[in-house]
Amino acid sequence: MAQFKQIATFVEVVNRGSLSAAARAEGIAPAVIGRRLDALEQRLGVKLLQRTTRRLALTEEGTAFLEDCQRILSDLESAEAAVSERSARATGHLLVSAPAGFGRQHVAPLIPSLLAEHRDVTVTLNLNDRVVDLIGEGIDVAIRIAAMDDSNLVSVKLADNRRVVVGTPAYLKRHGTPKTLADLARHNCMAISSEGSQRGWSFRDGGKTVTLKVAGNMSCNDGAVLHDWVLAGKGLAWRSMWEVGGDIEAGRLVPVLDELAAPGNDIYAVFAQRRHLPLRIRVFVDALRRAYAQPGYWGKGRPGNSA
Repeated sequence: MAQFKQIATFVEVVNRGSLSAAARAEGIAPAVIGRRLDALEQRLGVKLLQRTTRRLALTEEGTAFLEDCQRILSDLESAEAAVSERSARATGHLLVSAPAGFGRQHVAPLIPSLLAEHRDVTVTLNLNDRVVDLIGEGIDVAIRIAAMDDSNLVSVKLADNRRVVVGTPAYLKRHGTPKTLADLARHNCMAISSEGSQRGWSFRDGGKTVTLKVAGNMSCNDGAVLHDWVLAGKGLAWRSMWEVGGDIEAGRLVPVLDELAAPGNDIYAVFAQRRHLPLRIRVFVDALRRAYAQPGYWGKGRPGNSA
């Protein structure tokens, strides 16, 4: 404690410009301030301040030390504020963005229980499939299903996610189960399309990630439609486990080529900054993480569409 008090006194003296001003701010005698500085310099073995009756001047060592001390005190202040906020009530309005399908199935159903627990919080949930500008659009937290390794945004992983090729038992009985990537050419593969081009399916083949352009007689820019088509036995589709996990568990769909599945794009909460996050954001993110971590959560059938 004595060492910390010496550091805080050093910063206060520099900020206020004199020992007497720092002493008045603390309500003690200037001599006490002087003794603290003397003890600090003696402990460090360097001169930090050149002191005369009229002025103070930082030495070269003092200038470097001041910068470190200011950072330490700032970090301590932030830590104390964070602890205090955790004991306070969550309040205020929360603007959340999420992909349309995922948001309908796995964000919207969790909000009522959150608000029942935190009655001073209100939420606006915006569902869309574009990449939003968090700062420009004033969004508190965005849910993204993507690789975040190279992102400059601050993110918290909420859950793992992977994509699987699925078909109904009846379809696979009629057309056979594909065993290799080449076998997909003999199947009706229904893919996401956007502006006239189809999105490829990604797999791990020979230790490398490959993307295949598949062929079929139906494609759509809405994942919910693909989900309906594959459940109707019209072909194979490449879908996320968050969407089809319940169907697989119930036996409505069967995954194929699992041994060739590529690493998935996981599920993240994304913020513009990490420090001083309002409590309402933290409790929202914590609620999602707790729900997604429940055993069997992703295998439960949930109503709603997907994208």
